[in-house]
Amino acid sequence: MKLILAILIGYFIGSVPFALVVGKVFYKTDIREHGSGNLGGTNAGRTLGAKAGVLVSVFDVLKGAIAMAIVSLFSPENIIYAGFFATLGHCFPIFANFRGGKAVSTAVGFLLGITIFLTHRPLLHFVIPVAFFFVLLYITKMVSLSAMLTLLVASLILSISQSNLAITLTFFIITLIVIYRHKENIGRIRRKEERKITWM
Repeated sequence: MKLILAILIGYFIGSVPFALVVGKVFYKTDIREHGSGNLGGTNAGRTLGAKAGVLVSVFDVLKGAIAMAIVSLFSPENIIYAGFFATLGHCFPIFANFRGGKAVSTAVGFLLGITIFLTHRPLLHFVIPVAFFFVLLYITKMVSLSAMLTLLVASLILSISQSNLAITLTFFIITLIVIYRHKENIGRIRRKEERKITWM
């Protein structure tokens, strides 16, 4: 019963489409009708501006960590599943016709929750991957490529630095899902057509 509750809490919190909420409440805009149509921070930033993009990204990160924090209060053994299903909820949100984002920010929130509640090694498991992301972003100017490679690196670090198989497998699965949801970006990267940032 606690496992089911953890899954439901994670999924429903992850399903909150903050990009849609921010767009409609503050900008009277449905971002699904603009840009890539993606309910994520990157599309929110490109469609609504940098402030909206940052706000949506922060909220999406918090979804994974908050779900895990709630479940930690009554079922510590199921924390990992709350974060996992929060990330899936972001991808397939019940509150937005199952059309969600690519889950990069929520995956980062999942990683943050793993670090806070399970591994307790913030430098190795969170700070280093985040720093790696910004270094890659500075070099490549591509958010998508930097995000995918960062999650792969975080998966590798988790797999070799701790022994909890559930942590390793769930985060690796999330990484594969994120990469799959970037398949169009991968095609554009291969064709050298991927959009690049200009602020770094």
